[in-house]
Amino acid sequence: MDAVDGSLLALANDPSYDPNRYYESSLDLFKNWALSDLYEPGSTFKPINVALALEAGAIQPETTVYDEGRIQIGKWPIENADYSYVGPRGTLSVGEVLKYSSNIGMVRIMQKLNPEVYYEGLQRLGLGEMMGVDLPFEVPSTLKSRGQFTNVTVEAATVAFGQGLSVTPVKLVQLMAVLANGGKLVTPHVVKGLYDSKGHLYWQLSLPEPKQVFSSQTTTTVLNMMETSVDAGTGKEAQIPGYRIAGKTGTAQKAVGSRGYSKYAKITSFVGILSVNHPRYVVLAVIDEPESGSGGTVAAPVVKEVMEALIGIKQIPPSNFGEVKSKAESEPELDEAEEQQ
Repeated sequence: MDAVDGSLLALANDPSYDPNRYYESSLDLFKNWALSDLYEPGSTFKPINVALALEAGAIQPETTVYDEGRIQIGKWPIENADYSYVGPRGTLSVGEVLKYSSNIGMVRIMQKLNPEVYYEGLQRLGLGEMMGVDLPFEVPSTLKSRGQFTNVTVEAATVAFGQGLSVTPVKLVQLMAVLANGGKLVTPHVVKGLYDSKGHLYWQLSLPEPKQVFSSQTTTTVLNMMETSVDAGTGKEAQIPGYRIAGKTGTAQKAVGSRGYSKYAKITSFVGILSVNHPRYVVLAVIDEPESGSGGTVAAPVVKEVMEALIGIKQIPPSNFGEVKSKAESEPELDEAEEQQ
């Protein structure tokens, strides 16, 4: 997605079908999964929560929380994915909570936010509503009722690390675009308009005005935190030399109807924003029930590959291009003998 205006530049579902021989394929493959199926986003939702807490003034970038590794909320145990071999991480900054993808750290952060304010923030982001994308079969994201969210403590705790609410992949991309464009909620769309044979635009898609939901200061702060997730955290597989990438991994438990969560099935994902210094493009990969691995090992390489193609297509210069060019211009040219030395 182009975060500036919500243009969906590429959208793919796999496995797919051959349109020329569609009658040989299962009907399940005809769906646009990215718009018609819901999933719990898991840790890819954590940056949105951090932005909500920052915007409300519940935390500051320098705020620290204590990560015990495992806690009990009512009758429900909650723990970090790596608790069995890492144990408690202790005191963490907000940025480190994202870097290590700490579930307990996120619970502690969001406990600083009044549940009513938290719920209103989620509603402000359009959760539970339709986006209005110009493609068929969109389903709305889901959010628990206000009463359940504010009165049942575990509800806010699970949403803190991206469980207990459901989104479509395109909805998550829309939310991540908010962090990339300075805080505006834009409408995802694939149609730009209609052009005549001479290339003149004679009809343009009417889109609602973008809604300002975060300050640019908040989004810049969160983007810088997300960069550490790629540089030194769970999203290392999305690194592209010369480019500052913001990203977040997700490995979420898969809900099984009314029976709670599967013990084995996972949905892994990674969302990346290109680039931190000039944020514009949002890329998401969601892998349903991979044989093994996590969002960082399964989905992040897919996002990296798409971003590398995007860099070539859009001719996006390296993040330090201006600095390198200025340095090159200021240095004296070497003659052939000096270059050989």
